[in-house]
Amino acid sequence: MHLLNADLHSHSRFSDGTLSPAALARRAHANGVELWALTDHDEIDGLAEAAAAASDLGLGFVTGVEISVTFAGETVHIVGLGFDAGDTQLRAGLLRTRGGRQARAQAMADGLAQVGLKGAYEGAQRYVGNPDLVSRTHFARWLVETGVCPDTHAVFRRYLTEGKPGFVPHRWAGLGEAVRWITGAGGVAVIAHPGRYKFSVNEEYALFSEFKAHGGRGVEVLTGSHGQADTGKYTAMAQEFGLLASRGSDFHSPEESRIDLGRLPDLAGTLDPVWTLLLERAQAA
Repeated sequence: MHLLNADLHSHSRFSDGTLSPAALARRAHANGVELWALTDHDEIDGLAEAAAAASDLGLGFVTGVEISVTFAGETVHIVGLGFDAGDTQLRAGLLRTRGGRQARAQAMADGLAQVGLKGAYEGAQRYVGNPDLVSRTHFARWLVETGVCPDTHAVFRRYLTEGKPGFVPHRWAGLGEAVRWITGAGGVAVIAHPGRYKFSVNEEYALFSEFKAHGGRGVEVLTGSHGQADTGKYTAMAQEFGLLASRGSDFHSPEESRIDLGRLPDLAGTLDPVWTLLLERAQAA
């Protein structure tokens, strides 16, 4: 079971990816993915296209979303998998979470203008597939296109992280809210890429403890931003907290992503995969 080529974290143009849901399905299938989820940021409108394309390909598919959460002053992402996409409370919660992104984007552009980078808001909009979901990634793509930075990773380091001119914090959903939206819709909640968060040991322990207390079930052990040390650390934490292990590339773009769909290593045999709960909910291949 742990050898299944599952990729349960990817993004389309409905949030900050560059490909359509159908194109992602074709890429996942071509790369040997056996179970796939589209997990756009705070948005599920791409799921119907993704499900239809996966069905045509005979690709196992489960619904997905990545919800932005504020915890201990940091932005944390919680992936939801295998939920009812028509659930009214989930949809209402995601709509509230998307609110405020436009004002945040304008504030980001104002900060960049103060260091001589004018026109950033209009530039970022050229990359936005969903006007409600303008994000730092869209600004980063514009700054690469205009030659300010060589790649999006450099943009984030120089301009779009805390303390830099284009960084604007945002108050997202609460951890408990996000987990309840997912579980209330019949889904499984998973902590996304925990190695990315700059928490102290105590803060990270609190995140895992509260997440599980709210009904969270899994954690991404294998993901595009995790190195070998991260994988080892979160293998141990999954076992310590009794969480199921997830696997997802966090694929956004053929040009930008660190790892392609379906190209992660296998989960360790000592872990219980999250897809043991998902296979019965998957669209039949």
